Amino acid sequence: MEFHQLAYALLLAINLIHGVHSAVFTIKNNCPYNIAPATLTGSGASASTTGFQLASGASNNINIPTPWSGRVWARFECSNDGGRFHCNSGDCGSGQVACNGAGAIPPATLAEFTIGGSNGKDTYDVSLVDGFNLPVSIVPQGGCATSDCPVDINAQCPSQFAVRNGSGATIGCKSACVQFGTPQYCCTGDHNTPSTCPPTDYSRFFKNLCPKAYSYAYDDPSSTFTCNTGANYVITFCP
Repeated sequence: MEFHQLAYALLLAINLIHGVHSAVFTIKNNCPYNIAPATLTGSGASASTTGFQLASGASNNINIPTPWSGRVWARFECSNDGGRFHCNSGDCGSGQVACNGAGAIPPATLAEFTIGGSNGKDTYDVSLVDGFNLPVSIVPQGGCATSDCPVDINAQCPSQFAVRNGSGATIGCKSACVQFGTPQYCCTGDHNTPSTCPPTDYSRFFKNLCPKAYSYAYDDPSSTFTCNTGANYVITFCP
């Protein structure tokens, strides 16, 4: 039995013994380089980890107590120079591999969840509201719909939204809200309703490439998915 399978079985056994309701997130790295996945809890008890490193081709299981809401993302181009952990893309600014309650610095592709929500349902989505840094997919184990953004948007990012590393390679693509910060694109102020904050050419750029992902704040109908509470989820970066 592979290590991640053994860990998964152990988590399930612990939950059965103690009567704890939880979900297991299996996080896979299909990227051709190392990444550092992270979690941020919005409500509920914290996930079993707030950040870890993951080699190319590896996977790791984390335990999510229910009810829980939060997000998962991945950092890359990371280093530990001078004892301070830092990533060029998706960094949380903690200075450590663990993010310890800090969120991603945009742009970052977010896998968002509410586990054990109302009416015995989980909800989940892939969000590009804060921009894009890595392709990702969410695959529930149990037949529910997949949510994903499998395209490398960095390769097509308009130059004005591109975030580049020291070598000039694009490692992130900002959303219009992150780039301009105005109510028109952030759906705030007098643009805080679906009728006053419709899609824009900028959000359509993301939507055309990743139809199942949130392209801006009011992109709910085609971007939010549900599954019965009790499902486990595989989150794959660079699917």
